[in-house]
Amino acid sequence: MSIDGSRLKVSVEEQERWSRRLSVTVPAAMVAEEEQKAAQKLASRVNLKGFRKGRVPQSMVASRFSGTLRQEALDRLINDAYRQALAAEDLRPISEGKLEDIHYEPQEDLRFAITFDVQPQIELGRLGGFAVERPRAAVTDEHAGEVLGNIQRQNGAWKPADEGRAVDGDLVSVHIRKLDGDAPSEGKDYEFALGEGQAIPEIEAAVKSLDPGQTGEFTVAFPEDFPDEARRGETERVEITLRGRKVLELPALDDVLARQAGDFETLDALKERIREDLERDAGEQAEAVVRGRILDLLIEANPFDVPGSMVERYTDTILGEQPGIPKERVAEIKENLRPEAERSVKRLLLIERVAETQGLHATEAELDLRIQEIAKRGGSTPEKVYASFQKAGRLEALEREITERKVFDFLKKQSTITDAPVA
Repeated sequence: MSIDGSRLKVSVEEQERWSRRLSVTVPAAMVAEEEQKAAQKLASRVNLKGFRKGRVPQSMVASRFSGTLRQEALDRLINDAYRQALAAEDLRPISEGKLEDIHYEPQEDLRFAITFDVQPQIELGRLGGFAVERPRAAVTDEHAGEVLGNIQRQNGAWKPADEGRAVDGDLVSVHIRKLDGDAPSEGKDYEFALGEGQAIPEIEAAVKSLDPGQTGEFTVAFPEDFPDEARRGETERVEITLRGRKVLELPALDDVLARQAGDFETLDALKERIREDLERDAGEQAEAVVRGRILDLLIEANPFDVPGSMVERYTDTILGEQPGIPKERVAEIKENLRPEAERSVKRLLLIERVAETQGLHATEAELDLRIQEIAKRGGSTPEKVYASFQKAGRLEALEREITERKVFDFLKKQSTITDAPVA
């Protein structure tokens, strides 16, 4: 049974960035009652030599296990008092509370404080009247040709080349052995494509200077952007053997390639789909720019602070686990990410607030319609798609997608959107 919340003394201090400090005082009489309950509970289950289980006198239990009893009583009191105080003050924390300033002495009131963040309350004074320019990028034959070239390379075949030195685009097989130190290493075999940044530049340059089967010794330096910071600027003496190189033999640009690339009968059909996809992607990118600009203008027109805990969770999500990276470096990365993370959190909160105030949250009917669209496009049934999304935990994300689309449709109507000249 929880403690009587009406006997607690509670005060709330509003701090910056939606932080709250909740101070609670539990009367000494309530503390004594909880300590007695803890002693009774322990006495019922403790085993002491000379006593039957459950028959140990409470006074002996209190004397023998005073430290355990006090800690058990303290934990229970703080947990219960915290819940009661939150309910009394109608507070809903969005972060884990930080326990501070505990005063717990025999026959005295228990005092403690807990600091936590609450959901920010955003007052929307202005939702429109902005002028936003939508960028426009022309889809050219050159763009379509690049995509077609990528498809051609994806369907190419690697053929061994016995003569000539390697160039960018070749697939090379090399053996690299470190020569520094008293005992040079045995080396390792590697295979990588030149010109794609898979090896450091000086290794690639060394490989390009060798004929197939040739071995050479080189001093290579690790670049300043090398992932391992400790090795940046270091030099190393290595032996490199070019064991072989392959060149990519490209298929002809014809209807056969189109059929290999997908459900296309002709090369013209493939080219048409490429252009359609590029135009769709360009439109989506332009729309993303408009959405971002509208949100930035909303933030400027309706300034508010965000809780530090929300920004911290956002940066943790972006970074994920970082094994092998020193804590100091992770902290530095987080600090650098903080301004952008704070802006992203503000954007998310604004979308949610607009959806709430304008009644734009996704409805069940809209969710069903979206699932039907996905099912039709994928050649499945709504039931299977729903079950798949439910199993993967993606229904909430789908609802959020629908809500965001409704919010942006609403916001765009409140402002003037013009198309920029074609770039």
